[in-house]
Amino acid sequence: MIALGCDHGGYELMQEVKAYLDSKGLEYKDFGCSSTEAVDYPVYARKVGNAILEGTCDKGILICGTGIGISIAANKMPGIRAALCTDCFCAEATRLHNDANVLAMGGRVVGPGLAVKIVDTFLNTPFSGEERHARRIHLIEHPEE
Repeated sequence: MIALGCDHGGYELMQEVKAYLDSKGLEYKDFGCSSTEAVDYPVYARKVGNAILEGTCDKGILICGTGIGISIAANKMPGIRAALCTDCFCAEATRLHNDANVLAMGGRVVGPGLAVKIVDTFLNTPFSGEERHARRIHLIEHPEE
């Protein structure tokens, strides 16, 4: 299950992402927002993050105007590794190397055609499991060690 969340700046692109997920038969839970009326992106970042941390969802997709604010908010949650991606190379690398569990994009930065390719790459690229990457993720999750 994929957790979805956006603010008003990401609402329109999120509709494209949902249509793509529907076309692929992928299940998702939409945590909002529900229009282009102004809302606060940290609320939606937390909803998506909590769904992942509680185990309700495996991965998340967050979209705001630039993707920056919503990814910063998500990354404040221990256990969430949100990656702002503007191309497929970044989406692939963050899954392979960082085992990112949240994809962030900017609705005013990435067009719909590229966005669905980024989503596809993110969702279909497994974590490499290489020791050096696992070690680095551990250091992110446990900086005191």
